[in-house]
Amino acid sequence: MNRIQNLIEDDQVTILRSAACVAEMAADAEGEHEQTHCIFTPMHYERNYAYPLVVWLHGPDDDESQVARVMPLVSTRNYVAVGTRGTLPSRHAPDAYDWSQSSRHIALAEQRVVSAVAAARRWLNVAPHRVFLAGYGSGGTMALRIGLNQPRSFAGALSIGGAFPSTLRPLSQLHEARQLKIFMTTARDGQEYPTAEVCRHLRLFHAAGMSVDLRQYPCGDELTTNMLSDMDRWIMRQFSETTPVTQDQASHRSSGS
Repeated sequence: MNRIQNLIEDDQVTILRSAACVAEMAADAEGEHEQTHCIFTPMHYERNYAYPLVVWLHGPDDDESQVARVMPLVSTRNYVAVGTRGTLPSRHAPDAYDWSQSSRHIALAEQRVVSAVAAARRWLNVAPHRVFLAGYGSGGTMALRIGLNQPRSFAGALSIGGAFPSTLRPLSQLHEARQLKIFMTTARDGQEYPTAEVCRHLRLFHAAGMSVDLRQYPCGDELTTNMLSDMDRWIMRQFSETTPVTQDQASHRSSGS
């Protein structure tokens, strides 16, 4: 199983060819700081095709540019994507950020996601009903949180190695949240989201009547290419199973990586 850290260096040329980062400056909730979004453009972008959009919430001690390193390993062709900056400055690295599950930071994260989606739509052709929230680690937890808070706004929420949020009533909109498609990955030997906690959350999902695709991988706390490949297949399946596939879409899917 390949770790993403190793492949980033090997695929640097591909990443530079297939990703474009566009700075989008916007005031935060208090109007004190500027926020940057990073927009990923797929290879051979077709402006007349409405692409699914992945809103990527980076992992701890990183920033919005992580989307440009991750998305080429998900697919170089299937999606447009936008990364947005975490709400909490990192204590471990300069110019890096994380996500907090406090009420204030959740509200700020939601605002930043809305701004990121608007930024992507200004630059690229986005299918409005195919917007997926996804993130790694603490970003994955925040992706689940925002998806559950606004289940009608997203086609699905994906957490790669991030725990299910457990504070501030994440299932307060349970009836609508049952309709949200959720994909989660966990690490068999990981410490950040231990197996005992995963099992407890599985019981919660069952009791709440939620449908969650949860997969475990034989690794530690790391982001692997297997996880990202499964993420790609899962997203494509969500709309291919419910929407008739046009000739253009079929051609696009067959050329995806």
